[in-house]
Amino acid sequence: MKKVTVIKIGGNIIDNPTELEQFLTDFSKIEGYKVVVHGGGKSATKMAQSIGLVPQMIEGRRITDAPMLDVAVMIYAGQINKYIVAQLQAKDNNAIGFSGADGNLIQSEKRNHPTIDYGFVGDVKQVNTILLATLLQSGIVPVFCAITHDKKGQLLNTNADTIASELAIALAEVFDVTLTYCFEKQGVLLDSEDDTSVITEINEALYAKLKAEEVIHSGMIPKLDNCFNSLSRGVQKIKIGHHRMLQSPDVLHTTIIL
Repeated sequence: MKKVTVIKIGGNIIDNPTELEQFLTDFSKIEGYKVVVHGGGKSATKMAQSIGLVPQMIEGRRITDAPMLDVAVMIYAGQINKYIVAQLQAKDNNAIGFSGADGNLIQSEKRNHPTIDYGFVGDVKQVNTILLATLLQSGIVPVFCAITHDKKGQLLNTNADTIASELAIALAEVFDVTLTYCFEKQGVLLDSEDDTSVITEINEALYAKLKAEEVIHSGMIPKLDNCFNSLSRGVQKIKIGHHRMLQSPDVLHTTIIL
């Protein structure tokens, strides 16, 4: 079975030109089929504030009203996505940028929460696995931003960690998939102020305990929720850590296990 590497990069890498350049260099050297998914929350927040909008977050997830959606589409699907595509092309990776609307690759539905109005936020409903697999087999490196659609004409802001997870799950029907979350830390930490306090392996029981103790909180919660969902649905391997782990498997990181 052919292998696919799905990698999601966080906003702190995107915001740091040196870190982003190193990540893209390392990513470009990965052999075989690969997909990159990017967020960019800090860039969107900065742009929103510059035009007088006040960003809102609940449990690591962004509230997206109509003006904030315009900013998200502009920054995610435009500025960041095309910059990454251009840099990968410069490194001889035949990258193409996608939102979920392109080719109906990721269809979502507007989140319906009993108590919170998330606005124009989407929850992934289905992935066009056949088209995605065809793109990979054609030598394309897909670059996905955090924008999907509802197939009724509405674009939706969608958590990039979730997009990476759902793409990995869909591809696991056809390929042997490794899902990697790259961000500025070395992995899941026992102490957010101590970069050396990496939990090298975490299972659901330990995750539940640390979440209850509020050792794990904020944006790490949806990230780990997605990890355990992915493992239970066919993804072979999941890692969380700094992008340096792409250079060597010996670099300290967190492995997610059932």
